[in-house]
Amino acid sequence: FCPGCRALQPPGPRPDLFRLMDCDRSFRVDAQQLQRRFRSLQRAVHPDRFGQRPPKEQYYSEQHSSLINKAYQTLLNPLSRGLYLLELHGVKPAQETDCDGDSVFLTEIMEINEKLAEPKNEDIFEEIETLIKVKQEELTKEVTAAFERDDLQEAKKLLAKMKYFANLEDKLKNKKIPS
Repeated sequence: FCPGCRALQPPGPRPDLFRLMDCDRSFRVDAQQLQRRFRSLQRAVHPDRFGQRPPKEQYYSEQHSSLINKAYQTLLNPLSRGLYLLELHGVKPAQETDCDGDSVFLTEIMEINEKLAEPKNEDIFEEIETLIKVKQEELTKEVTAAFERDDLQEAKKLLAKMKYFANLEDKLKNKKIPS
């Protein structure tokens, strides 16, 4: 907001999502604090509050609201938060091929994919869902430790693995949706 006239201003060209959400630039975030900040910012700039304002301010309000949603979603999810942190450090995101050397990991992913390819079976789906959740939690802890050691290359490798599990999670959700 303009300090003089209190008119809403446009968002900056490349805002730091951590600063916007009033968080430390760290892989560890306080989800409750993030949610409180999200709600507070949305209350201030939500387009519904700008219906009677000039069109330019209505447009800025939509931009801010969209940016706040993006920041919240990015920082709330461990995978997107980790990838964003790497981006801020100038590290290119991991490619799928970054896991090629880890045959044990790739075999595990292949086995889960094969189970997902089988006909619908709720017991197997629950087993896979639990496995994915456990693996995601383990990887999140490992990524946290890698970022805290400032080992960005290790964080990058672990995030590539997280991406595989996120893809499996999406496949599982699609399988569970009744067709």
